[in-house]
Amino acid sequence: MVRATGCSGADAPLIPSVAPPASREEPIAASIDASDGDPAPLVAHGAWYCLAAGAGGPRSLSGDIRHRIYENDGNAPLLELAPARPGRALDCGCGAGANARLLRTRGWEVTGITLSPGERERALAHCTRVALADLDAPLPEEVGGGYDLVLLSHVLEHLVRPERLLEELRRVLAPGGVVLVALPNLLFYPIRLRLLLGRFDYEREGILDETHLHFFSFASGAALLERSGLRLIEARAAGGFPLACLRRWLPAAAVAQIDAGACRAWPGLFGRQLLYRAVPR
Repeated sequence: MVRATGCSGADAPLIPSVAPPASREEPIAASIDASDGDPAPLVAHGAWYCLAAGAGGPRSLSGDIRHRIYENDGNAPLLELAPARPGRALDCGCGAGANARLLRTRGWEVTGITLSPGERERALAHCTRVALADLDAPLPEEVGGGYDLVLLSHVLEHLVRPERLLEELRRVLAPGGVVLVALPNLLFYPIRLRLLLGRFDYEREGILDETHLHFFSFASGAALLERSGLRLIEARAAGGFPLACLRRWLPAAAVAQIDAGACRAWPGLFGRQLLYRAVPR
């Protein structure tokens, strides 16, 4: 049974992927047949793919996520859903190791996975080991199994087929293990306003990150997990109420209570990110 904090009545089913700007290669989510002979090979670049261009090799991908380094303070709201008792954690899409750092201070032993060599170098400071791998491909053997926690913090929206990774997680989880997922909320109120005004502009980062292949609402994020063989235990959102300049004058504790109350009542409207805790069925 899901313990959810509520859902905006305006939440909609999963919105189909929207093609990125014309200057970027389009994601290929289905097989492509060459006009003559065998299908042209697909060359993987994380969640992005391009056709091999004969002897010239793959076309260059500006914004190739292999060369990005996601470095932040970690996702504390998501980690609030982690089990209190530490164990072994697998951080899929570990970035520079911010979440691993927070988990390690709580006694967790963390294995990371990233596509970026630069992120791997940084994440090794906080992880026991870091595998260099594409999460759109099967998990590498070196990852092993027996994990008490699998973390997917703002990862699934970058994948061509997020369901495939979610289904495979059952193989690496220990009995009683949990999966924590964070997704950006396309229906966060500032994005709704932009859509109402007819604007859908990709950005370098954030909810409309130019490398996102899928977009989710509070309801469709939960549906993705359910149809991928997971059972939701808890669903909530983290974000904020539009207090504008009042945010500067109100006590921090009052602001935190208002933000939390808004996200409980209308997670699909005031949640910037959507947070889920799930277990295998």
